[in-house]
Amino acid sequence: MKQTVYWTFFAEKKLDDIYLYYAKNAGKRFAIKTYNEIVDKSIKLEDNPKLGPIEPLLLGRKEKFRYLVHGNYKMIYWINDKKSRIEIVNLFDCRQNPVLMKEQSELS
Repeated sequence: MKQTVYWTFFAEKKLDDIYLYYAKNAGKRFAIKTYNEIVDKSIKLEDNPKLGPIEPLLLGRKEKFRYLVHGNYKMIYWINDKKSRIEIVNLFDCRQNPVLMKEQSELS
C-alpha cells in the first residue's frame, strides 16, 4: 500500500536552513537543485518505505528510524503505520558529531 510522505516541522526547518545556506554560499541555482533533490529522494519512499537502512545511532527508540543519504545529509525517517505515512523527522548534516543526531531526535 502506498503511503504518503509527511515532513515534520523540525525537518522542514532543517530543509529550509539547507536551502538558505546554499543560496547564500553557493548560489540560488545550486540551492534550488539541492532542495529539489532532497525532496525527490523523499518521494521515492512512497513506493518503497523500507528503502533506507535502519539508523544504528537511534536503536532503542520505540520508532524504527531509517535513513537515506543525499550528499552530506542523512534524511531520518520512520514508518508510521497508525497514520499510514512516512514521517521525515530530521535532515542531519553528517559532518557534525553523530551524538547531535540523538539529541536532535529527542527534540523532534
